[in-house]
Amino acid sequence: MRQYLVSFHKVVTDGSGHDRRIVQRQALVRARSEVSALFEAKALFREEMGVADWRLRADTCEAVELADIAA
Repeated sequence: MRQYLVSFHKVVTDGSGHDRRIVQRQALVRARSEVSALFEAKALFREEMGVADWRLRADTCEAVELADIAA
């Protein structure tokens, strides 16, 4: 299995009127694919935040595959 870092972001407007992506939470997930990692991380996020839909607390999420450090 591969390891992914999944990040959840909220888009907020700063004092100068520019949108900024603010990290809400990150999760390390082991999964067979990026799609599986996102699915698992979204479920964890919903559970930890106590919401039915992850989009109530974040606007975007993205997964990045981490390099195998044993190589």
